Amino acid sequence: MKTKSINFSKFSSIMIGDTLEVVLLDDCETLPNDYYLIGSCNNILIGTQPPPLLKLSKKYDYIKIEDNTLKIGAATPSGKIASFCKKHNIADFEFVSHLPGILGGLVFMNAGLKEYEIFNNLVSISTCSGELLKENIDFGYRFTDINSPILEATFELTCGFNKDKVEIFKKMRSTQPSTPSAGSCFKNPQGDYAGRLIEKVGLKGVLKGNMSFSQEHANFLVNHGNGTFDEAIGLIQEAQKRVYEKFKIWLECEIVVLDIRYMGKNSPLLKPSF
Repeated sequence: MKTKSINFSKFSSIMIGDTLEVVLLDDCETLPNDYYLIGSCNNILIGTQPPPLLKLSKKYDYIKIEDNTLKIGAATPSGKIASFCKKHNIADFEFVSHLPGILGGLVFMNAGLKEYEIFNNLVSISTCSGELLKENIDFGYRFTDINSPILEATFELTCGFNKDKVEIFKKMRSTQPSTPSAGSCFKNPQGDYAGRLIEKVGLKGVLKGNMSFSQEHANFLVNHGNGTFDEAIGLIQEAQKRVYEKFKIWLECEIVVLDIRYMGKNSPLLKPSF
């Protein structure tokens, strides 16, 4: 199997992680049994004890119009998708330009901005386990039950690229920090906002080593330079603990933590343990 050496302190958006060998997936026949599939690492925190990692090869980086649908390879960057849709006057993908990552990751977590989500115009996906129609996938807010590597997604094709929407999405993103982060740290609990809760328990802007919840937006865990995994985890757990104690709300991570000590049903990041 082909591998690629990746320095995650430079590759991941939060700039944390060691240099690791990552297996490249060219086809499903070479799919290893034990792995975690990563994309461009815009919502991932790599730990010091990561699981084996897998990444799609460039073979899956493409966009094409076929049978009046838009077919996009799962390794295609969001910026490339946005540019293609603008050039070809395709509607309903304007928000993608403000969602960093690759198509597979956007689909896997049903990424979006407000009511604009990647699943809105999805028809089906191709995975290593076969094709799945949208109606056969369980999905919701930043969630899907997809459990096989996504190779390609097919979307409804509608004409009418809207420049006004691009400006709306740009304004939505204007309040987010430019300091290195992994995007929103926690999912918003129903009827509330994770950033508001973090601010209410006094953690906005508080430093732990070189990490903090941003002064600009409290739900962004930011790296001020040479931040460590342990510092990041410490802040995540402290926020979960304080918010639960004060509001009886358990903040669920939107950041994906890749460390075998914090993965699985017994993870201290998945349920209150105090």
